[in-house]
Amino acid sequence: MAYASRFLARSKQASLVISQQHHAIPVRAFAKEAATRPVFKGDEMLKGVFTEIKNKFQAAVDILRKEKITLDPEDPAAVKHYANVMKTIRQKADMFSESERIKYDIENETKEIPDARAYLLKLKDIRTRRGLTDELGAEAMMFEALEKVEKDIKKPLLRSDKKGMDLLVAEFEKGNKKLGIRKEELPKYEEKLELSIAKAQLDELKSDAVEAMESQKKKEEFKDEAMPDVKSLDIRNFI
Repeated sequence: MAYASRFLARSKQASLVISQQHHAIPVRAFAKEAATRPVFKGDEMLKGVFTEIKNKFQAAVDILRKEKITLDPEDPAAVKHYANVMKTIRQKADMFSESERIKYDIENETKEIPDARAYLLKLKDIRTRRGLTDELGAEAMMFEALEKVEKDIKKPLLRSDKKGMDLLVAEFEKGNKKLGIRKEELPKYEEKLELSIAKAQLDELKSDAVEAMESQKKKEEFKDEAMPDVKSLDIRNFI
């Protein structure tokens, strides 16, 4: 472990891994939603924003100093622990979870869209932009439901058309039933989403750590030393 600490501590790239990518949370996430906060003027507003970001970032670092993160994305226990640590950070720093972030994006980016088709296209755009996959085929089901409703009403469906939207929702519910999607199980789907994100973040962190160590290995002073197992690293030593 002492070698691992020396190995990584000497690497500028490792410093970036720890200070920039360990949290795997976009900086924008620290300022939960600017649109929902009171607007001040000039320096007072900037001071408030930076103070808030600083405090939230410090809250995140304080938690990471206490938790042992194992860089093993193939270990379900390590992934779950990492996801729980990230959840604690979000709660302490008053930040969005991924599902909350998606909900916020949908609410804000679709509020001015008048028709159902453009709305579904925007949902598809948000899903793609957030790097989410549609493993169940729910997206195709929604477009098929829209086609059916628009064929029945013989015109494009507007979101202001309550009767038409009720028909669409009823078709969605039929499709959800076929796909085995139940509203009461939404928390389970959200947890699955958070775990998949945690696994991807751990995988990225592991890759960055390995790259940093391999870069150090090429240096003369390390050429005769074996590279440590990335899973043995304790990131708390570098924060």
